[in-house]
Parts: sequence; C-alpha cells; structure tokens
Amino acid sequence: MTAGLRALRRRILTPALSSTSLEVRGFRKKNPTAQELLETVGRSFLEGYGRIVEAPDSQAAEPRLEAIPREFRGFAYEGAAMACSIMDALPGSRGRRLSGLLAGRGGAHTYMAYVGIGWAMARLPRMLHPGTQDTDPLLRWLILDGYGFHQAYFHTDRYVRGQHRERKLPWPEDQASYAHRAVDQGIGRALWFVGGTDVDAVLALVDAFPPARRGDLFSGVGLAATYAGGAGADELLRLREGVGAYRPQLLQGSAFAAEAREHAGLTVPHTLLATEVLCGMKPHEAAGVCRDLRPGASDRVDTPAYETWRQGIAGAIVSEGRS
Repeated sequence: MTAGLRALRRRILTPALSSTSLEVRGFRKKNPTAQELLETVGRSFLEGYGRIVEAPDSQAAEPRLEAIPREFRGFAYEGAAMACSIMDALPGSRGRRLSGLLAGRGGAHTYMAYVGIGWAMARLPRMLHPGTQDTDPLLRWLILDGYGFHQAYFHTDRYVRGQHRERKLPWPEDQASYAHRAVDQGIGRALWFVGGTDVDAVLALVDAFPPARRGDLFSGVGLAATYAGGAGADELLRLREGVGAYRPQLLQGSAFAAEAREHAGLTVPHTLLATEVLCGMKPHEAAGVCRDLRPGASDRVDTPAYETWRQGIAGAIVSEGRS
C-alpha cells in the first residue's frame, strides 16, 4: 500500500478530533488548564491510533509514538493498541499488528495497551472481537476496564448518569461474575474525565451509583487522578478524605497508576504529587508494592487473581503509607 493510500486509510478509520472536546462530550470544564490537559490526553490517544492506521506495520509507527511527550505517551500507546486490534480484525489482515506492537516498544505499555484492546472491543461487532487467549491471564481484566471507560466516555448519559449495567458482557461465561466489576473500574476512570478533574463533581458522580459499585469506581478514580493528573495537592487531599470507607480502593488505583507509569519509564511530577498525597508514598514505592504482591500462576484460586492482587495492594498501601 502506498503512503497516499495509508494516509487516506487514516482519515477514514481514525475517530474525529472533535470527539475529544469536553464541550462536545458534555463534560465538566473546571478551568482552562484542566480542560486543556484532558483534551490533550484525548488528542494523544488519537495520535497513537492514527499513527498505527497510517503505518505499514506496528514497528514503523514506533518512532512517532516515542516522540510524543512523556506525560501523554502512554495514552498514545493506548490508542495504538486500539487501532492494532481493529486493523487485525479487518478482512485480509494477517492479525499481527497488536502482537507486533507488544513485542516492540509497546511492551513497556502493557497496562495501557490492554485498556486500548477494550476500546476496540466496544467498537467491533462481537464476531470480530480480539481474542484474549494470548494475553496475560492476570492483566487481561484491564481489557474490560478499557471497555467500561469507552462506554462511560461515549455513552455518558446511559452509563454514568443512568448508572446502566449491561446484563451480558463480551467475556467468557465462566468469568462473568467478576467481569462487571472490571467494567466498573473503567467507568470509574472515565468519571475523572466526565467530572473534568473537579473533585466535588467526581464524588457526586460516584455517590449516585449503588454502594456496591462504589469501591471499584473509586479504584478507577484513583488511577485516573494519578495517571492523567489534573488536580492539585489540596484537591487530592479532599478526594482522599471524601471517599470515606472506600479509601483503600482509591489508593489501590493510585498505586496501580504509579506502577503503569514506572514500568513504562513515564513518571512525571503529577504522579509524584498524587502518590504522595493519596498513598503517602513515592511513585517507585507504590509501584514496588504492586510488583511485590503480584501473584504467580501457582497463587491463583477461585477468586480472580487480579482481585486478590488488588486487595493485597490496597491493604499494603493503607498499612505502609501515611494514609
């Protein structure tokens, strides 16, 4: 395929840039700085998506993905993974773009890439859904996290303001009991965007959900507040105090974000601020808790190992940190 045809393919397959506008989405605009941050996150996602669609293969897109500023590079790889998953599903595809991305520089962004697969799952017909058999059994729940984020971000009235919960999810039946919780973790991340990083608005959004769902939602909020940023120290402190009994879940999400950024070498000042305020730890310390408690294959029991891991992280952060 020529460069001109690849550029045309990018224009056809890449979502419109206007879809990242808080005005278009109907999300809260706290202030111009927060608005610019969240919209830059969206633009970076679409940049990563577009680079994959335009490139002849995943490896060819790497230099431009790596050129994206460190603060937003993880979001670009998230978009890249979505594009890889969609292109792998197209007729005539060899199905190698996603594996190629993860075998290269994208391997450092596994957390974000798996979330991107979930975005693709939300956009593709079920018969074309990306397979999960070759993904990490522990981290593959992040695919549903990404699915939940997509639904809350693009179908906000239904999934956020209406607190809709799907009866049947695109996931193996034998794992369905935990699937809704993984989706809620992604919805929680989206609430940070829907609320425009305004802590009071985000707290109100979560409080509108049934209590049984709030722990997973706050885990997602903590992850987004730490990975994406957008709140100052006083706001983060108000968030930590405002979640009440769900503080362990909030801190687990924050630690998870620190691990994702540390693993990719993308730790930035707001990561440090958020983990210090929320967890009472430096980013590398919070990430270290995640790594130390990560279960092996022999540790897996009836409860999904992913949830056992999350609970262990929450307990350790609460006991080891200043929170």
